[in-house]
Amino acid sequence: MSNHDQEEWRKALEELPPTPDKIPAFFFAHGSPTLAFPKGQRNDPLMDYHGPAGRLAAFLKDFGPALLKTYDPKGIVVFSAHWETSEERQGITVTDYGDNQPLLMDYYGFPPELYELKFISRGDVKLSQRVVELYKEHGYEARTTSRLEPRGEDGRGFQGSGLDHGVFVPFRLMFGEDFTSIPIVQVSIDGSMSPEKNWALGKAIAQLRSERILVLSGGLTAHNLRDRRSFSPTTATENHVDFDKAIHSAIKIVDAEQRKKALFALTRHRGFRASHPREDHFVPLYIAAGAGEGDSEVRVICGLYGIPTFAFGV
Repeated sequence: MSNHDQEEWRKALEELPPTPDKIPAFFFAHGSPTLAFPKGQRNDPLMDYHGPAGRLAAFLKDFGPALLKTYDPKGIVVFSAHWETSEERQGITVTDYGDNQPLLMDYYGFPPELYELKFISRGDVKLSQRVVELYKEHGYEARTTSRLEPRGEDGRGFQGSGLDHGVFVPFRLMFGEDFTSIPIVQVSIDGSMSPEKNWALGKAIAQLRSERILVLSGGLTAHNLRDRRSFSPTTATENHVDFDKAIHSAIKIVDAEQRKKALFALTRHRGFRASHPREDHFVPLYIAAGAGEGDSEVRVICGLYGIPTFAFGV
């Protein structure tokens, strides 16, 4: 791992202003189960980047403690690319687990060790109800649930209970395997995959930032399981790289309205489909952006290809 990379993101984390009365909303790279892969297995470029000894794992280990130190949040509300519901069928759903929240091992074909992972955390019924309340105030159908419905409009996926791997895998690195000091509540993303609708989901709960609640929205800016080249800068094609550059160009636009237009235009970029055959890992970016709307500054916390972290509403 490049020491320069780590120096850059640590500097960005240190420069975040301590504003617990208005915590920024973060889009972060939640990675995949490969972050927890048994060490020594599958030594390839993707694992060098996304594996347990890679750059993303190193970043997440710095990211979590920095957030707790800087903002001392009362709770975490998290969105994951791996839980989506439709407005027509389920509405917005919010977990309402108590102590020792269950985990949903929603992945296939990995070593047995990855189905034995632990992450001990707790929910908070009051926080869950607060999230539902805010959505209802903005005209949404919203409810709490102790179940995670099947993923996707085609009904495929996992029927089960628990925080999915887009939450517990990175959170184990960010906060440790036993993290019960503050509650965690997970919220579904909008399964329409509309940038505008997911932006609005974030905007509706922006008030949480002033209530000392940390809003995190996890995905990846390069996620094409049909083309493993998309995951690493050492193998990425020109289309992958061009799309990554377009994301950072949009993020760096100072004017908030122009930045919003540029972010919405990204799903029409010529390289978008090369990196995202489906939008599920990209639209969490819009949730974080919506939650930070109204505060003009956006900061790049980690600028690495495919695995960035952005702070909205600094």
